[in-house]
Amino acid sequence: QVQLVESGGGLVQAGGSLRLFCAASGRTLSRYAMGWFRQAAGKEREFVAASNWNGGSTSYADSVKGRFTASRDNAKNMVYLQMNSLKPEDTAVYFCAASTRYKLSAPRTGYDYWGQGTQVTVSS
Repeated sequence: QVQLVESGGGLVQAGGSLRLFCAASGRTLSRYAMGWFRQAAGKEREFVAASNWNGGSTSYADSVKGRFTASRDNAKNMVYLQMNSLKPEDTAVYFCAASTRYKLSAPRTGYDYWGQGTQVTVSS
């Protein structure tokens, strides 16, 4: 089993940047494909980005392509989401998740472990 803890969220102005962190414990992250999701108030949780076991392949939602970058450091058991050119519509709670069943991106139900989330608020 793996435990995931997100951090790095906060309040930022539109056009700014944030870097989210996801720290894993319990098992090495190299066993898992990793995903980032977000959930805005009153909306369903949606896919943001994913990386395969070593970060060599990544996948992004159309809404964040060219602005967000997912990466990972398996030696440190860390996963990152660099978010640039932030927009007010990026405001949400962001979650990292680990999948043992998929090699890259997966539907929400394809992830086995989730963190508790970190709030990102982008002001206009």
